[in-house]
Amino acid sequence: MLIGLILSVVGLLVLALAADQFVRGAARLAVVLRISPIVVGAIVVGFGTSAPELLVSGLAAVNGRLDIGVGNIVGSNVANISLVLGTASFVAVVPVSSSVVRRDAAVSVAAVALFALLVQRDLTRIEGVVLLLALAAWFVMVLRGSRSAPGVSIGSEQLDTTGGSELDELVGEEPPALGLETARTLVSLLLVAGSAYMLVEGAERVAEALDLSGGFVGYTMVAVGTSAPELVTAVAAARQRQTELLVGNLLGSNVFNSLAVGGVIALVGPGSVGDVPVQTLGVLMMVVICVTSWADMAIGHRVSRSDGVVLLILWLVSIALLAG
Repeated sequence: MLIGLILSVVGLLVLALAADQFVRGAARLAVVLRISPIVVGAIVVGFGTSAPELLVSGLAAVNGRLDIGVGNIVGSNVANISLVLGTASFVAVVPVSSSVVRRDAAVSVAAVALFALLVQRDLTRIEGVVLLLALAAWFVMVLRGSRSAPGVSIGSEQLDTTGGSELDELVGEEPPALGLETARTLVSLLLVAGSAYMLVEGAERVAEALDLSGGFVGYTMVAVGTSAPELVTAVAAARQRQTELLVGNLLGSNVFNSLAVGGVIALVGPGSVGDVPVQTLGVLMMVVICVTSWADMAIGHRVSRSDGVVLLILWLVSIALLAG
């Protein structure tokens, strides 16, 4: 039990730090290689911010613990919208533009719903291919839409096709160096992989010691851990009143979790989920929370403190249902 807790805590800390450096290094490396800002925002940064969920769930699935992998995806989606967004709304009211409601929120709910539908049965490689094809279709839609729009929200980035973007914060003022950014990206990726392994190993030990299901541990401890970078970023953005990209970040993260991470675990570790409560109640609460947040955004075009209270209550209710 103690060893499991130590592995989990150390794994979470290293994962949070390494994931941040991986996103930064990947974005700066892409700039050095003169990759389009649209591609950087949609693919490099998008996959980078989902790297913790991807590696944690992927390793769990490869090791025959598909329940932890699925629990992490479901729990991360729930935590992003309820815990992270709800907490940020207590710091400052989060405005939501009509374009985000129409496009980003709709795509996010559709991705979550598709994953929820496919996970009700045994996950197969065919379903993994379906999820990845849906992800590819989303990329095509985003890239085509960016050609006719002066600025486009791409999951985790608001990009300006005239050249400016929020990527400036990642890239910084000094020109990136190829050797340094390559080393940063590779080392941080190795640290993310190593810490993900520690986290999965620790979660398994804790689950066995406390007689908890792997899916429940994945839904709670592991999911909150992999969502920790988003939580820290969201609170900091709300505190500085820089909330324009906050909702897009979280909605984009849910798209990647559902389609990219879901597709990968189905390919590398297909089989039975093995945790019926997470597969049913957990997935149901995920859909309910995502649809509820979408409705709040559509009605008020913002996430207020009262909306945040509702989202946090729904998160606690989901944990109570699974614990019972």
